[in-house]
Amino acid sequence: MSARRFDLAIAVLIGATVIALPFATQNDFFLNLALLVMIWSIFALGFDLVFGSIGMVSFGHASFLGMGGYIVAIFTQRYGWSFEASTMAAMAAASLLAWIFSFFALRVSGIFFSLVTLALSQLLYILADSKLRELTGGADGIAGVTRPQLFGVDFFTTQAFYWYVVVLFTIVVACVAMLRASPFGRVMQGVAQNEIRTEQLGYDVHGIKQITFLVSGGISGLASALLASLLMFVNPQMLHWTTSGDVIIMTLLGGAGTLWGPVGGVILFELLKEWLSGQTQYWYGVLGVVFILATIYFPKGFLGEARRLATRAQRRKP
Repeated sequence: MSARRFDLAIAVLIGATVIALPFATQNDFFLNLALLVMIWSIFALGFDLVFGSIGMVSFGHASFLGMGGYIVAIFTQRYGWSFEASTMAAMAAASLLAWIFSFFALRVSGIFFSLVTLALSQLLYILADSKLRELTGGADGIAGVTRPQLFGVDFFTTQAFYWYVVVLFTIVVACVAMLRASPFGRVMQGVAQNEIRTEQLGYDVHGIKQITFLVSGGISGLASALLASLLMFVNPQMLHWTTSGDVIIMTLLGGAGTLWGPVGGVILFELLKEWLSGQTQYWYGVLGVVFILATIYFPKGFLGEARRLATRAQRRKP
């Protein structure tokens, strides 16, 4: 099976599951779990543009998630903006913040790049948690974030909001797939494989990285708006470095640099989290052990490894 057919098979499997789930169960628990998976998948797809596509480990992506969430919460709660207008503002603000991060962080490389993004992220966390308490609500956060109302349709119920998120999830997957397959996407892969050679070929590597950060921030802003609406709540935890760590783990579990790897990693992470948290209070430690073992034995992630094996089997066919 070629890589393209493998991706198509995964797309059909995930698409069929997403469509069938509301008809198979009316239990809000499963629908909320599926909503979490789709929203975190949007975030992971945005993160992987920086991580998997151009090979930069950002420890600051939680900032883009938190920024978007606070924008939606503040604009809808205090200024009466619609959810859609607030979401657009959240995407713009997260993109702008991503550009600011890239302005400072791209001046260094390697582990220093990761440390700069971590430091900037923690600075925002401290501001939201204590220094800007009147605006952000401090550790208490902001409750009562609204659900969308589009063309007279109210998406307040879990079932209605589910289909709203399904549409946006599909659009994001399609856009990321087209971006990866575009000439710009191939240059991104060239940057990840050999930055110096890509620059010698005449490409503006610094500009490519900044554009990738902008797009990644915008997608993260969309995920943050949906997450705030699902939880109807935002707090500084969305900005914390552990949130950045979670999306790194999710992406590595599924397979960085592939279309469905981040989505598969989110599914595995959320299912393991739900099951382990019911078994032991030390579930995060057990999840860490699973992550270590997965990194050792499946360095390309479990979906990335399956994709590689499928491609190898196709090449061996006479």
